[in-house]
Amino acid sequence: MARRNRIDACFSDLRERGETALVPFLTAGDPDLGVTRELLLAASRAGADLIELGVPFSDPTADGPAIQRSSARAIGRGVSLPGILELVAEVRHTSEIPIVLFGYYNPIFHYGNERFVRDARDAGVDGLLVVDLPPEEADELYRPARRVGLEMIFLLAPTSDEQRVRTVMKKAGGFVYFVSMTGVTGSKGIDADVVRGMVEKLRPQCDLPIGVGFGITRAEEAAAVAGFADAVVVGSAIVRLIEEHADEPDLVDRVERFIGELKDGTRRSIAA
Repeated sequence: MARRNRIDACFSDLRERGETALVPFLTAGDPDLGVTRELLLAASRAGADLIELGVPFSDPTADGPAIQRSSARAIGRGVSLPGILELVAEVRHTSEIPIVLFGYYNPIFHYGNERFVRDARDAGVDGLLVVDLPPEEADELYRPARRVGLEMIFLLAPTSDEQRVRTVMKKAGGFVYFVSMTGVTGSKGIDADVVRGMVEKLRPQCDLPIGVGFGITRAEEAAAVAGFADAVVVGSAIVRLIEEHADEPDLVDRVERFIGELKDGTRRSIAA
């Protein structure tokens, strides 16, 4: 019998508790893979429900300056896709937190789709979010990924029309990532009231959990978004914290505290 995907199990458990998922983003290899392993485990301790693990790429066009810099630092250290899969396999010795690889298609294409999905599955990856591979062009990765049980997560944006939503929903798995604004990551703050209206409009067309990301930097914003979303995704704020304190001995503790504050924010939405 096939193993139940960790992402599906996570959202099922959260629904039973009436709770919203917190999904922090970390760039693999920033400041190095060893510290990334510590940060992954710290995020889990702090209450993170899923992890988006960024695969460094030389031209991350969807990402803002903070994540671009983190990707460049990791590439400068020689971080590669095989090393990231080894990292995930190491984490699996001590943690069952769902892990989604977030990145661009070029490294996967050069790795080889069939080989990549098998190796990712065997390492303990649960899902893939490939930002420059829209569902219309995704079959060469989507089909082998689904055969081995990996979920393919796709993006929707404020500009997505009903036809786009239908196209995404034909192939999306795990959850749908709703980009709260146009532009790149970390470019501006979120207007939770405006995004609430967009998510409520999307819900009748979407039978998967809806995660909201872009522009969420504080616990108060996480709490506001948790009032209407199934998942709150926070990336640039965490990456900036790592950048600012990368050489300090308490880096992992700082990140763990911050993620804990974000998770407390999502829990406050239950009591509100």
